[in-house]
Amino acid sequence: MKISIIGVGAMGGSMARGFLKMGTVKAEDVTVADAAQTVLDGFKETGVKTTGNNAEAVKGADVVFVVVKPWIVEKVLGEIRDVMDCERQRLVVVAAGVSSADVCRMLGQSPKGFLAIPNTAISEGCSMTFLVPFASVSEEDTAVVKALFDAVGMTMVVEEKQLKAGTTLASCGIAYVMRYVRAASEAGVEIGFKADVAKLIVLQTMKGAVELLQANGNHPEAEIDKVTTPGGVTIRGLNEMEHAGFTSAVIRGIKAGL
Repeated sequence: MKISIIGVGAMGGSMARGFLKMGTVKAEDVTVADAAQTVLDGFKETGVKTTGNNAEAVKGADVVFVVVKPWIVEKVLGEIRDVMDCERQRLVVVAAGVSSADVCRMLGQSPKGFLAIPNTAISEGCSMTFLVPFASVSEEDTAVVKALFDAVGMTMVVEEKQLKAGTTLASCGIAYVMRYVRAASEAGVEIGFKADVAKLIVLQTMKGAVELLQANGNHPEAEIDKVTTPGGVTIRGLNEMEHAGFTSAVIRGIKAGL
């Protein structure tokens, strides 16, 4: 399996590193393309092929990932239009707000195409990725692309109309989680821990909460009930958060991305 990633900034770079770290593909089977030579230089020690020519990157690839800002997608697709083999190659566009119809129009043909929205945890093999196959894509092609993303996290195949909601819940959502980590760590400093120790405590606590919910499938409130004793400190803390609008703020923040 040979893959090419056009655009290796924050997201594209995370994808490349994740695929390599998890052994999804061999380094010699990966080509990364970017307009910035400094970005490409950062990948040279990994053993992947690097190029500043997008059309060159497409040649020989089984799967081509276009991971650029939405307003650059049309330019990139225009550059690779004449070299893309739409009968053989699979095209995955990672750009929020770009539709399958947009891609077909920009490319001038209907490819074996997909829209995908991962998050930056893909670099550690822990992405939550949403995948939208174009209408004409076969189950076999979908399985091939889904397997690539499954190797670096969890993948959900969804309808295109669900992609925006998935973006705000998981791709934007990772930033919301990071903001909680920052806030809880700052609280940890205020109550007496050094900053790096507070962050470590918060991260391990979050990891434990995730592991519990994934292992037993319980609703979060069921696990909360286990640690909220009458008159205890946990319920007082939870109520203070709710008085400050914690749940409402999270819901409003997520919905703001729609």
